[in-house]
Amino acid sequence: MVKVKNYISSNFVKSFLTIFLPFFLIISLVYLVKIAALTSKIQITFLELLKLYSYSVTDIMFYTLPLSFIAALANVLVKLSQDNELIALYALGLNAKKVLRRLLLLGLLFSLLLGAISFLAMPLSKQLYKSFKEEKKAEAKLNIVAGKLGQKFGDYYIYVKEKNRGIFDDIVIYNRSDMNNEQFFAAKTGKLNNKVTTTSLLLNDGYGYTYSEEKLQQAKYRTLEVYDSVKKESFKFEDIIAHWGKAATYVKMMHRVLFFIFVSLLPLLSVYIVASFTMINPRYQPNRSFLVIFLTTLVLYLTASALEKWGTPLLLILCIVAAIAIGQWLFHKRVSKYF
Repeated sequence: MVKVKNYISSNFVKSFLTIFLPFFLIISLVYLVKIAALTSKIQITFLELLKLYSYSVTDIMFYTLPLSFIAALANVLVKLSQDNELIALYALGLNAKKVLRRLLLLGLLFSLLLGAISFLAMPLSKQLYKSFKEEKKAEAKLNIVAGKLGQKFGDYYIYVKEKNRGIFDDIVIYNRSDMNNEQFFAAKTGKLNNKVTTTSLLLNDGYGYTYSEEKLQQAKYRTLEVYDSVKKESFKFEDIIAHWGKAATYVKMMHRVLFFIFVSLLPLLSVYIVASFTMINPRYQPNRSFLVIFLTTLVLYLTASALEKWGTPLLLILCIVAAIAIGQWLFHKRVSKYF
């Protein structure tokens, strides 16, 4: 009996890896292209790109594991049926329900894994991804490029003719707070002071003009420090409990929770449904594994999407009970009644 269970498990693992790895690589390419598009807004190195990709691995796994499980389950049962190996197991005294127990255990393990990914790993990875982006955007704001127009430092527009080892040459700064107030400053040299709480631009040997409806003022200075007045809000990490606790008052978050729960249960819910159409007698029943995979994933994912938009806890329970009942009924009518 142990050898039979191990045999079924080993066949499933081979089929699963054959399906999962191509899916994982294809979706990884999509995410890498999406991350690479960020380079138009922020400057990142190759190692930083890989770091951002690592934050996306949880999302990729969450969306590829259920589909890969359903496809692998259908393929392995059809293969065992067509090779007459299921018929041999039935002849040895194992009924269809006993053969399926090992796959039910695998479905439970996959559901637990998906639950851990969705409720533990994904919130942390998304926050790390967002924190990294905010940090790089903040750095980009301070990365003043020589000869480039339209750059901003706080509320000021700045132009630098040359930049050498962190020292700016020939600086021009312009600010227009409203229609009637303008400021214009110029300096020979300057440098950026990036402190923990504030950021400033230290100008040397320059002059400035301030204009309003009433008067025009001119000033000449040896040193002038211009501060970044834009309020900086540091990214705040939420722990898992605080993150999901918002579902009690935030409807969109509650719908997201329902979606994650249902998708996490897909491997377990799909076992009987898929087995009903793939544990076949190859002499009398045709192989419809592709149709089974397509329709099963389509119906289950449409249900999950409906829960994400309009779901309630009661509706989630009804959907889970309905999926289990339909799977049991189909399996009894098509398989266990005969094998």
